[in-house]
Amino acid sequence: MQNFKKDKLTVKIFDTRAEMGANAGKEISDCIKTLLSVKDELNMIFAAAPSQNEVLEYLANDKTIPWEKINAFHMDEYVGIDKTAPQGFAMFLKNALFDKVPFKTVNTLDSTADPDEEVKRYSKLLKENRVDIVCMGIGENGHIAFNDPHVADFNDENLVKKVDLDDVCRMQQVHDGCFATLDDVPKYALTLTVPALAAGRYHFCVVPAATKSNAVKNTVYGDINEKCPATILRTLDNAILYCDNDSGALIKE
Repeated sequence: MQNFKKDKLTVKIFDTRAEMGANAGKEISDCIKTLLSVKDELNMIFAAAPSQNEVLEYLANDKTIPWEKINAFHMDEYVGIDKTAPQGFAMFLKNALFDKVPFKTVNTLDSTADPDEEVKRYSKLLKENRVDIVCMGIGENGHIAFNDPHVADFNDENLVKKVDLDDVCRMQQVHDGCFATLDDVPKYALTLTVPALAAGRYHFCVVPAATKSNAVKNTVYGDINEKCPATILRTLDNAILYCDNDSGALIKE
């Protein structure tokens, strides 16, 4: 394993994807238990993507985590997709984690609601529940949640907003096997903004696979700006980037 810092961001590169997921899962579990030693409950945001499979599996199987003290949130959702569609992010997390452990509450974005009303509802929830831990990934275009470069704003005044998705982002959903063709991928989504994600106290960013190697390189070495939204991680006090050998191939120190 390699372990180094770039600005405030800790970068860890593991030999295999399985090692990466297990180590990230254990460190998230340890963080949860440390925080709950001084707090009555926690608020956590989870990303939904195949890149998160290993860490979500670890967390779902960790019997030492007091889930009944944790409020769960998710960070983005397609506008208009059926709530039961397997490509929906709330459904993904429901199958991977939310239905497997006894959370205190589970709070998801409603894909079928009026987008403007849903932005208001979910923003109110986030204002009322300070985020402790963010479990996240990075997209092939450097996005975090659905903050693609053309809509990302490090000074966004909103916590949640409706966005249009760029073609790189949409094509990633095809690469991930979530949709058969680009035309099948929705064009709009609701997303937590960059400031909403950055407001978390701890960030665990899990990014495997060769398709993410350029995004990881840009995150670690690029200028900190919206051209690669994930560069915001280098400004945060408690952020860790977990890579496997494939995703970390271009950042070996």
